Amino acid sequence: MDNIKKYLGIDWGEKRIGLATADSEVSLALPLKTVASVSEVLTALNEEEIDIIVLGVPKKMSGEAADNPLWLSFLAQLKERSGRTVVLADERLTSQAADSLEGSAAEKAERDEIAATLILQDYLDQN
Repeated sequence: MDNIKKYLGIDWGEKRIGLATADSEVSLALPLKTVASVSEVLTALNEEEIDIIVLGVPKKMSGEAADNPLWLSFLAQLKERSGRTVVLADERLTSQAADSLEGSAAEKAERDEIAATLILQDYLDQN
């Protein structure tokens, strides 16, 4: 059981950062919470005992990476301060997909948490 990995999915935004968690045993991403800073993300990493971070990369619909200096700064801080592996994942359309969900899951979790869940689940499904 010691080889189970815990993941944190992150949907970064300038105002809000959605978080989701999963582990390698179940491979089902679940919304965690919405935070506002890299410090709050680091706190969640420690509280949840996360091994691997899956960070959504903002991309244009063409697939080209969006050149966002605030996101790049967040990425650099996350890598430097977390001490964990950071995996980058395409986040195109996750916020729109989160908005399209209906029912209790969408009502209980914030849009950013749902987007983080979608980013993380897509990563888990592909790996």
